[in-house]
Amino acid sequence: MAEPDPDASARGHAELEISAVDVPPPDGSGAASDVKELPQELLVCHALRQQHELSLWGNLDRCPTLPEAVEYWRGNRYEERHVYLARLDGEVIGMCTMELSLHENTHTAGIDVLIAPAQRRQGLGRALLEHAEGLARERGRTSLYGYHEVPPMAVGGAAVPAKSGAGALPLDEPAVAFAVAAGYELEQVERSSRLTLPVPPHLLARLETEAGALAGQYDIIGWDDSCPEELVNGHALLKATMSTDVPIAGLDWEGENWDSARVREDERALIGTGVQSAVTAALHRPTGELVAYTVLNWRPGVPATISQQDTLVSGAHRGHRLGMMIKIANLRRAQRRWPAAKSVLTWNASENQHMLAINISLGFKPDGYEGEWQKRLG
Repeated sequence: MAEPDPDASARGHAELEISAVDVPPPDGSGAASDVKELPQELLVCHALRQQHELSLWGNLDRCPTLPEAVEYWRGNRYEERHVYLARLDGEVIGMCTMELSLHENTHTAGIDVLIAPAQRRQGLGRALLEHAEGLARERGRTSLYGYHEVPPMAVGGAAVPAKSGAGALPLDEPAVAFAVAAGYELEQVERSSRLTLPVPPHLLARLETEAGALAGQYDIIGWDDSCPEELVNGHALLKATMSTDVPIAGLDWEGENWDSARVREDERALIGTGVQSAVTAALHRPTGELVAYTVLNWRPGVPATISQQDTLVSGAHRGHRLGMMIKIANLRRAQRRWPAAKSVLTWNASENQHMLAINISLGFKPDGYEGEWQKRLG
């Protein structure tokens, strides 16, 4: 959320214009939107995001593709999403966004600010942040949150420790300074990690052998893109558990309610943007229940990179090495299905040492950090 703009300089902003960006509704065909039919302002916002990602990382591995961005900002019945484009004297200088949960967490708002590099350090980021915060207040939101990522950091210098007690971010990073100056607190630091593909088969075989002896009561199953109908209710229950069981430090969030309809809507949104998913799950033989799952996503617009999404083992079934087993099976599945992929990106809370240990065993290496910030109003 935090863009480097720590100086609210004396330059006036009477000419600053912040306008809502219209996102076209889906046409009902399920096909991706034609770029020629998209509002120019939406294309400008996407270009700003791409410019930022390229300047920070030198690639678009973490950046939504245009179809993904359009689908996301349309929102859905569970979350309302808004994009605002900012101009100064008619020149585009940045954007801000606001996300509002509609079923759970209705006291929260997600805030993001992005300023074009040439326009930073002029107080414009603060002006956009205040605009977004004001809109959130008008909607009755009392807890604001935001994220930003930074590349692997040099050791040394002043740092802002996460309130979770694990991890810190450097204060000389402009985005960090911006967030602190705006009254946000660093609740959690997540580590992003990258795994080079293909993973050596002998490594997967060894890890699988070590883990398999403890997983004898379970069947490892999987599916592509859409959950089988007979499993969708169990999958929804696991996704609801995921929203409460992952480490969230002091973030002011409550669990999400998932049912089969919500799972299907999530799947349709991904499929409609061209995203492909590989899911591996563990089925408990004595009860027939799904008790663990992990998800990898691949995007044809960024074919060299796979994104690791959820991984969860339900509480009663931990300690059986299921996390390792399902991750190994899903990596094999992904390498067969998406041979063009050269790496996998994943994110883990710094305090989630168990999952970090699994990823390190598989060969993941640190690739950056994400700050998760919160500001309570009133």
